[in-house]
Amino acid sequence: MYLDAAKKQEIFSKYGKSNTDTGSAESQIALFSYRIARLTEHLKLNRKDYSTERALTMLVGKRRALLDYLKDRDIERYRDIVKELGLRK
Repeated sequence: MYLDAAKKQEIFSKYGKSNTDTGSAESQIALFSYRIARLTEHLKLNRKDYSTERALTMLVGKRRALLDYLKDRDIERYRDIVKELGLRK
């Protein structure tokens, strides 16, 4: 599987407050971004995989909702995570 426990721990330690910080908005946004990148690469090779395309669309929506939440709550944290991940907005 492309996303094992070690990779999750690495993402959470880099973007969260600690290795066990799985609930913060930053760590969830980073995890979604990683998954979105992998699904995008899969869809480039398998363009007729419509179930994966739907899953990708739902992940993008979840990430967008978390980004909107973070933007409303704390604009500095929002700007930091967008800059770190290289997102457009």
